Amino acid sequence: MNLGARASSSHGFALTLGTRASSPHGHTMIPPEARAPAHRRGRFGFAFGRRFFFLLALGMVWIGPAFAQPRFLYAMLAWDLLVLIAWAIDLAALPRPDGLVVTRRWAAPAALSVPSQLTLIVENDTDKTLLTNVTDDLPQELRSTIPMLTFTIGPHGEASAQYGICPARRGDIELGNAHIRYQSVYRLAERWAIAPLTQTVCAYPNLDEAKQHSIYLIRSRQIDVEKRYARVRGAGRDFESLREYRETDELRDVCWTASARRGKLVAKSYQIERSQTVWIVLDAGRLMRTRVGALSKLDYAANAALSLAQVALYSGDRVGLLTYGRGVQHRLPAARGRAHLLPLTQALADVHEEASEADHLLAASALLTIQKRRSLVVWLTDLAETAMTPEVVDAASQLMPPHLLLFVVIGQPDLTNLAASRPNATGEMYVTTAAHEMIYRRELLLARMRERGALALEVYSHMLSTALVNSYLDVKQRSKL
Repeated sequence: MNLGARASSSHGFALTLGTRASSPHGHTMIPPEARAPAHRRGRFGFAFGRRFFFLLALGMVWIGPAFAQPRFLYAMLAWDLLVLIAWAIDLAALPRPDGLVVTRRWAAPAALSVPSQLTLIVENDTDKTLLTNVTDDLPQELRSTIPMLTFTIGPHGEASAQYGICPARRGDIELGNAHIRYQSVYRLAERWAIAPLTQTVCAYPNLDEAKQHSIYLIRSRQIDVEKRYARVRGAGRDFESLREYRETDELRDVCWTASARRGKLVAKSYQIERSQTVWIVLDAGRLMRTRVGALSKLDYAANAALSLAQVALYSGDRVGLLTYGRGVQHRLPAARGRAHLLPLTQALADVHEEASEADHLLAASALLTIQKRRSLVVWLTDLAETAMTPEVVDAASQLMPPHLLLFVVIGQPDLTNLAASRPNATGEMYVTTAAHEMIYRRELLLARMRERGALALEVYSHMLSTALVNSYLDVKQRSKL
């Protein structure tokens, strides 16, 4: 097999979300540009420029002589009046705000923790050269500081500037207006304006993390090609061909229509299914609100789910998604192909943490109702620290044996570090002992899940995507379904 060609093809699929950022139906993930002419801000949309105050201060030199000769006060007042008249003339010469058009343009989709660039373009449709200051109203979820940009724009010209953003959460984010202050080259007066650029953009899970898994796409394609060369007849339930009936065949395998045409019994031959169904079940309850660094456990789980979905879809499998808290948040039926990647990404962007405990039994019941045939169920969750068996374990166990369960618990690094620390006092010893007991209880629960036939593992958040994709490819390679 030509690995170079496969790598190129795989990488092209990985860049579907990042570079082209669009679905096969033309729906782009890059937010549309916001464009609007400016209008006057407030009832009195004007002010004094810095040079006006500088000239007023310059007139204060007459105060000294005024102590000796009071007539110099008239000279100072006359100077101030001239400055005020010059300001009024400059203000009157400034064009109306609607001569400015502002555009906010996106270079890439907004994705969690992925730096990106926004471009702000200001068009000057007037006959004047304008010195313009633009403040773009962005929320803290996109940028910690408000961008303030300065432009010098000639008559009927335009100017642009870029500034960086880095989304701090997933889901819909509201952007505000652009606030404008502009002056002439004399800088005595300025007008205030506002360009209505309000828009709602969707911040997706980390798209770069999905692109980084192109090597797994190559391995996925290798597994698929190997299986095509090594088909196993008689196993699985994927129809392969017709053949004569044998005494060892089951009656359910007899093809009665073909038997009637040929006048003798004909049986169906099956092969291992090359396309399976993968369900991603994502817990969005209270425990997934725990923050590991700058992100929550749910953020890491959403990133990992997107990486897994991309690899599984590229492998030809059908992928479904179920996210839940006290109720079902999203139920996306299983489907295959690149067209299915966009709704999966949007659903993972919208899933949000809930303050209450998740209803795991409801999630298991919903999945069993939707998916009747055997599938791989990837359940991403965390375990409550309780002496009893957590409800999520009982709920996930209901899926076996009809389905193959990959039960993934997101680990807590500080708990491991606490258990590995050496106590220096009695109080610290109790804390360390408690940490050991919690880790042991989690390991015991996962061991019981494995005894029941599940693939159970505990993974730290920063390794979640890699562990998830590797486990999926191992299931594919070993034909565990």
